[in-house]
Amino acid sequence: MNNSTENNAVPLRVRLKQLRAAQSPIDRNRGGLLIRGRLFTWLATNRSKLLEAGKPLPRHIAAFWSTEDEPQLQPLLRQWVEEEGYRVSLPVVASPNAPLEFRLWQPDAPMQEGAYGIREPIGEPAPLPDIILVPTLGYTRQGDRVGYGKGYYDRTLAAMKEQNHSYISIGIAWATGDLSGEPHTPAPHDVKLDGILTDKGWAVPAPVLA
Repeated sequence: MNNSTENNAVPLRVRLKQLRAAQSPIDRNRGGLLIRGRLFTWLATNRSKLLEAGKPLPRHIAAFWSTEDEPQLQPLLRQWVEEEGYRVSLPVVASPNAPLEFRLWQPDAPMQEGAYGIREPIGEPAPLPDIILVPTLGYTRQGDRVGYGKGYYDRTLAAMKEQNHSYISIGIAWATGDLSGEPHTPAPHDVKLDGILTDKGWAVPAPVLA
């Protein structure tokens, strides 16, 4: 990222955080519920189609532990593990300039506070994911993502591509992060997401599992 792009990104992130923080608790709770419902339905529908076609099913979902200001995914993660039999993992920051590592997560399993105050599992290393859910602060309708500025997810997605690993990436965002109509130039290292889901629906159309 060049200096001008980075300088523009800093106030953009500040503004996006202010917009999401200004949401009422009622809207935040309702929005989180809608996101979880749409995400559950998307995966269940794709799973049924894959079963009918006799194709392999996704088994491993790399998610993230939602902070207070992010859409709350935790109830859905528990449901996926306890009722649907998916293997769910969460990211672990191993070192500042490396891709994220993922460790398997189980409801009520021990966790610890990570480098940025986010809860991380202490479980065993997870296999590479079939589906990866990406925390997204801002986004375009073309799948560009504005994250938190540390580059972890760009490095992680790029590393999986370099390994020729096939995956589906879905950004989870508030609709307040929509950058439509605003000048936004992605950095050269930014990796586009396959879909972006918000409390108002799919901002980037729901991807199809093949």
